[in-house]
Amino acid sequence: MKQMKKSTLKKVLKRIKRYRLFILFSLLCAVISVALSLYLPILTGEAIDLLLGPGEVDFSGLWPILLQMGVLIGITALAQWIMNLCNNRVTYCVTRDMRQEAIARIEELPLSYLDAHGTGEIVSRVIADVDQFADGLLMGFTQFFTGIMTILGTLFFMFRVDVVISLVVVCLTPLSLFVAAFIAKRTYSRFREQSEIRGKQTAFVDEMIGNQKVVQAFGRETRAQEQFDEINDELQACSLKAIFYSSITNPATRFVNNLVYAAVCVIGAFSVLRRGISVGQISALLSYANQYTKPFNEISGVVTELQNALACAARVFELIEEEPETPDCADAAVLQPDGSVSLSDVSFSYRPDRKLIEQFNLSVKPGQRVAIVGPTGCGKTTIINLLMRFYDVDAGTIRAAGKDIRNVTRESLRRSYGMVLQDTWLKAGTIRENIAMSKPSATEAEIIAAARASYAHHFIKQLPKGYDTVITEDGGSLSQGQKQLLCIARVMLNLPPMLILDEATSSIDTRTEMKIQKAFAAMMKGRTSFIVAHRLSTIREADVIIVMKDGHIVEQGNHDSLLEKNGFYAALYNSQFAV
Repeated sequence: MKQMKKSTLKKVLKRIKRYRLFILFSLLCAVISVALSLYLPILTGEAIDLLLGPGEVDFSGLWPILLQMGVLIGITALAQWIMNLCNNRVTYCVTRDMRQEAIARIEELPLSYLDAHGTGEIVSRVIADVDQFADGLLMGFTQFFTGIMTILGTLFFMFRVDVVISLVVVCLTPLSLFVAAFIAKRTYSRFREQSEIRGKQTAFVDEMIGNQKVVQAFGRETRAQEQFDEINDELQACSLKAIFYSSITNPATRFVNNLVYAAVCVIGAFSVLRRGISVGQISALLSYANQYTKPFNEISGVVTELQNALACAARVFELIEEEPETPDCADAAVLQPDGSVSLSDVSFSYRPDRKLIEQFNLSVKPGQRVAIVGPTGCGKTTIINLLMRFYDVDAGTIRAAGKDIRNVTRESLRRSYGMVLQDTWLKAGTIRENIAMSKPSATEAEIIAAARASYAHHFIKQLPKGYDTVITEDGGSLSQGQKQLLCIARVMLNLPPMLILDEATSSIDTRTEMKIQKAFAAMMKGRTSFIVAHRLSTIREADVIIVMKDGHIVEQGNHDSLLEKNGFYAALYNSQFAV
């Protein structure tokens, strides 16, 4: 844990180093602010010594001191303002950079990582943890550096006034440092645990809100509430422990500070009685004692906050440092697709202990329509993931246009395919923007033509603002079928050489499906197409039907030939029409 904390701190300092100019300017302002604020007690002491008694005030000497004090206070305030501006700039630039790094890394992560981690947990790291880190870092900049300089500067001025009293203060100081160090060791692990549970809570809430219809449909509201309460209680228990240790910091350091102040008062009083120092000097020393001890309270609070900040930063760095998707090889070529695809002795599994696809072979000619069918979990969608290189094969080779897809750029490979999936995805924006995602430069006529071809134009024109209607990320009030039509229109706008249709019509009514099938037929003409379907009635026109079971091809042929075999495909087909 200690090593992890050191490593996290190094990473934070590395990112802060980029803004060292602001840091240096902030430190300069801090030095000016501290030096002037520490010089003020001396002026105050001198002013007190000029108040000799009733009717014996030396106004000729007092007014210049007061004027000097006013100027110094003004300069101190200006220096503190500039220092805060610099600190804010560094803090929010660092957190901006961390968020950019995190988002950039998410874009580079393999699909396997995203499949293994909840969306809410990842969001928690990018949003909540970075916010927590920003709060701690800002407090550190604002109070830590100033506090250290105040302590050093105070000691310097105190030794100039009286050595004995200053030594007493120095001897009592380690008590405060010991208290802060003791608490800091115990807070880091607590705050890290707190961040992890908070991430779990965010993931659960995200899951419940995103699937509230299903929760209510199955009457799982009570159980969902119970699960949330369990996580919430766990967070409460962890937070209470973290808060307990952090809350005792301030009272403990204040106790030590009061000891220091009391010691200065007692020793200073005896010194005044012996005429060793003046009343003005003891007044300055008391002011210094108060200024000297105050930073210890602030620093102890900063140390506690920094433990929380570092714990949150560690979670963000874990995300940033995740192994990215295997990069394209140095000599990766840009794929020039001709529609041919072949899989040779392909083996793949998501888990080493659970075999899925073994020794899979398939050869697809340009322009062929290949349907992949089989029971749930047989590997249909996995084949699609391998064709798109969302996952790399464990063994064997996949070739497109005669080239191993590992030797071509991912971008060119994926641009060669147009995908329509069962799970629709729309971005927040207008209908027009969503359709034009595949071709941002598309004209209005091209967008409308794509919408007409996908049978989406009719319902779009019925929307309040037509193509300018703004929808939310989840499609808002659009039905699942309407969202699917928009996704189909997106592909039709910029038809690539090859198509992947993964349960593309599963959310569309039968009547619309018949129209879509006609549109698909026109779209697939001359293009290599891979069709994954559960509704076997939709793939009758496929040139080749691949029947999969347990990761293997068990049958292969067209619709009529497979029915004549009266094998596995025939059983699947007939089961869908059984009374």
